[in-house]
Amino acid sequence: MKQAKPRLSLDRRNGISGWSFIIISVVMIFTFYFYPMVQSLILSFKTGTGANLTFVGLDNYIRLFSDRTFLTAVKNTFIYLIIQVPVMIILALMISVLLNDSKLKFRGFFRTAIFLPCVTSLVAYSIIFKYLFAGDGLVNSLLLNVHLINQPIEWITDPFWAKVTIIIAITWRWTGYNMIFYLSSLQNIDNSIYEAARIDGASSIQQFFKITVPLMKPIILFTSITSTIGTLQLFDEIVNITKGGPGNATMSISHYIYNLSFKYSADFGYAATVSYSIVIMIIVLAFIQFKVAGEKNG
Repeated sequence: MKQAKPRLSLDRRNGISGWSFIIISVVMIFTFYFYPMVQSLILSFKTGTGANLTFVGLDNYIRLFSDRTFLTAVKNTFIYLIIQVPVMIILALMISVLLNDSKLKFRGFFRTAIFLPCVTSLVAYSIIFKYLFAGDGLVNSLLLNVHLINQPIEWITDPFWAKVTIIIAITWRWTGYNMIFYLSSLQNIDNSIYEAARIDGASSIQQFFKITVPLMKPIILFTSITSTIGTLQLFDEIVNITKGGPGNATMSISHYIYNLSFKYSADFGYAATVSYSIVIMIIVLAFIQFKVAGEKNG
């Protein structure tokens, strides 16, 4: 008499079924995401191109501190970060509070209009901004017509105004993105909390700072970290509006990485090193943000 083969347990069968659904995704992620990350890290310790790569240890990382172009790119990127991110977060927070008012008419229209820049093409909107802020562009024409300026502002060719143009562009594009997160968070706050505050005599400003901001602190922390990461990786606007000029005055770190790889004499090892400098900056800044706000939320 033949013995019956032991059947797989229910847990084992469920495990096999689960892995059968995700195994392809796991393999693809490791192949096209984690493997390139490891290879780029190894590459950052080498110099040269193609098959002529030679191991140089930490020389590339030491070189960063004496590379004036890299230091200029870091300075420019942090100027964008320090100015644009707080302005964008404050604007998004204020707009979300206004658009969360149930008495406001056409709320759906305004929400869509403010979010719309987020889904526009990066290249297309950058080129439009370049023409709008040109010496003979629409912005200068309007400012001259209302007599706010006596002569056209060199938005693209002046080092200071070129930075201002980049900050305006990225603020215009990403404010609506953060606004959506804040709107979602606001709609999860119980209205009875505000009603109790109004009964106690709290003004709208007091409600905003004493109720809205504290209850939204986790989502504000999240958007500040994602905005920091996005700004440190800033590339499209720089390339399409100012091309890093004038004289590297607007060059970002990502733009410098591109130049090292494809514009200057190619040095993929050093380009990888600069790339990992962004990773280090992101880790440090995210850690600081979590320390400042994260622990208070816990």
